[in-house]
Amino acid sequence: MSAKVCVTGGAGYLVLTLSTGCFRKGDEKKVGLLKALPNAETGLKLFEADIYKPDEFAAAVEGCEAVIHMATPLEHHSQSSQIRNCKELIYTASVMAASPMKEDGTGFKDSMDESCWTPFNLSFPYATEYLTAYTSSKTPSEKEVLRYNGKLEVVSLACGLVGGDALVSTLPESIGLVVSQATMNTELYHMLRFLEELMGKIPLVHVEDVCEAHIFCIDKPSITGRFLVANAYLSSAEIGHYWERCNSGIAIAKEYVETTGMKVEWGSTKLRDLGFEYKHDVSDILNDSLKCAREMCQP
Repeated sequence: MSAKVCVTGGAGYLVLTLSTGCFRKGDEKKVGLLKALPNAETGLKLFEADIYKPDEFAAAVEGCEAVIHMATPLEHHSQSSQIRNCKELIYTASVMAASPMKEDGTGFKDSMDESCWTPFNLSFPYATEYLTAYTSSKTPSEKEVLRYNGKLEVVSLACGLVGGDALVSTLPESIGLVVSQATMNTELYHMLRFLEELMGKIPLVHVEDVCEAHIFCIDKPSITGRFLVANAYLSSAEIGHYWERCNSGIAIAKEYVETTGMKVEWGSTKLRDLGFEYKHDVSDILNDSLKCAREMCQP
């Protein structure tokens, strides 16, 4: 597996972004989108590296002050990493590692915040082998990254379910989950319900706010630690009712609206306390997600 490595200059930083996928610099079908972005000719440099061979990142990391790590390799084995050669690491994590479920699995805590860590060996009606494996990897991965604090400045941004728009030509799975009730996609709706079972409700965030949160952490001097990134915390039933209330022509079938009665509250304010401001509310997140899905489904 290869990694796409983008180095951009901005705000006095050289920033390295890592993300998985079989990208080759000469594959215009896959990297053409990146090269077409504004200022890419002067602000973008692509490298090739195997994400399972850390030494291959040495040339890309050299001279970088910050690394934005967005990769999620699915084959796990311990190796040293070249990120130690940078000043700051921004790790893109998932709220799937921040379940407010009690350690014994008997129920939820009163609120969800940065102190929450997903317990192991949980079982849910909507769980699949893939979702269980993916979820169980998130907590140890994030804790391992945070262990490097002190050796360099590490920020972990545990992002909620990401909605909004997309530049890619196919609908991102996260947006598909957001609109699964409106599109009556049973498979994706079951994944949405799994998130609800795991987290009490569903943390939502707009993709543009995710981007801004990464930039904010790069620009903020000496910021470290774990931050949850979400601007809404809704039940799947509340999302379903929103589609019917705010979008004429959408009728949600009963099997796509299940009331759980969960009373967990959103308790994270750490990022806002540092001065970060979310620009997109829940209506932006949901409406932009539906617009994106409709545009991509048009013939």
